[in-house]
Amino acid sequence: MRTIILPVALVAAAFAQAQAQDAEAEKKAIAKIRESGALVLEIAQNDNRLDVSYITASAKITAEQLAPLKELTRLAKLNLGKLEIGDDALAHIAGQKTLVRLHLEKTKVTDKGLEHLKALENLEYLNLYGTEVGDAGLAHLEGLKKLKNIYLWQTKVTDEGVKKLQAAIPGLKIDRGT
Repeated sequence: MRTIILPVALVAAAFAQAQAQDAEAEKKAIAKIRESGALVLEIAQNDNRLDVSYITASAKITAEQLAPLKELTRLAKLNLGKLEIGDDALAHIAGQKTLVRLHLEKTKVTDKGLEHLKALENLEYLNLYGTEVGDAGLAHLEGLKKLKNIYLWQTKVTDEGVKKLQAAIPGLKIDRGT
């Protein structure tokens, strides 16, 4: 009996230590994000997922300043709208499996950048208004089966691109501003 309990206890202790290290890394990342002028809030008292918004930050946020986003394990909402960021910045959120809402409106994101979003399996909302995204970029989103709303006005997306994305994600609401 002791031979079974000891390995289980060791695994539990290792797991607890790993969780504590993750929590500490996330605390440090949150502090760095706040230093850049962004807001980091828990969504609600009973929902500890994070809402990160750069609307109060300088428009001169660099891709490197977004690097701490990789350390967040509870990121649900992210607003990068109106920042002067491009495709390289999206690499820092490529692994955010918990991300549900993403604002990229009026950024310098192009088709190439959307390749970083294809693994965001829980993404439900995406705002690409005023970007240089076209049909080739939308192809990277076709696997996002939970996507419910996408905003595409003032982009390079064509009717054909919209049809193809709609066919790939039935029920998706596509708003082109018309």
